[in-house]
Amino acid sequence: MSQSRSEVKQIKVNGIREYATPNLVRGLTVYGEKLVKLDDEEYRIWDPFRSKLAAAMRKGLRDFPLNYGDKVLYLGASTGTTVSHVSDLVGNRGLVFAVEPAVRVARELIENVASKRKNVIPIIQDARRPESYFSVFGNVDLVYCDIAQSDQTEIAIKNCNNFLKNEGILLIVIKTRSIDVTMSPHSVVVRESEKLRNNNFHINQTINLDPFDKDHALVHATYSPGNTG
Repeated sequence: MSQSRSEVKQIKVNGIREYATPNLVRGLTVYGEKLVKLDDEEYRIWDPFRSKLAAAMRKGLRDFPLNYGDKVLYLGASTGTTVSHVSDLVGNRGLVFAVEPAVRVARELIENVASKRKNVIPIIQDARRPESYFSVFGNVDLVYCDIAQSDQTEIAIKNCNNFLKNEGILLIVIKTRSIDVTMSPHSVVVRESEKLRNNNFHINQTINLDPFDKDHALVHATYSPGNTG
């Protein structure tokens, strides 16, 4: 499929408006999602219960940061559900560096997504060690972080310091119960956001992902090294 532009569309399915991405690999699904033909294009319905980025859009993400041709570093790729939609959106001129440390899970990522999408580069490494990503080249436009670790914010910051361009975007899913079960989810989000502010990020928006993902929030931030706030 030749594209000059890849955009999220809203498509009505069974009377309900759903978000969808143009399918980079026509005829193939990744996780059993519905395929819809519209204006000579094939779209994949983006399930907000399977993808936190789709959930954030449903909950009012104001400034969608992905563009055709972007380079994305994706931390916590898992089996590739959201990775595949990001792949659709950055298109054939973009790249998705998909980091997943678990070998069994990464095997599914490779078989179901990376082997069929030339713009997805799997990296089987621990996100705590970005210096080991030999496949990543140049700076990326966006870092997406979705990992269930108590130090997930520190991991995201370290990766951004290594690879995110100046004024690039960080999207981080804050999994509050993975960070501190003794604090309220709101307090955890406030504390983790402060860590970002103290490390050259400007917080653009914070989105509570309930009811799609309980006790999760997505933070949209701009990276400005050398600046404060």
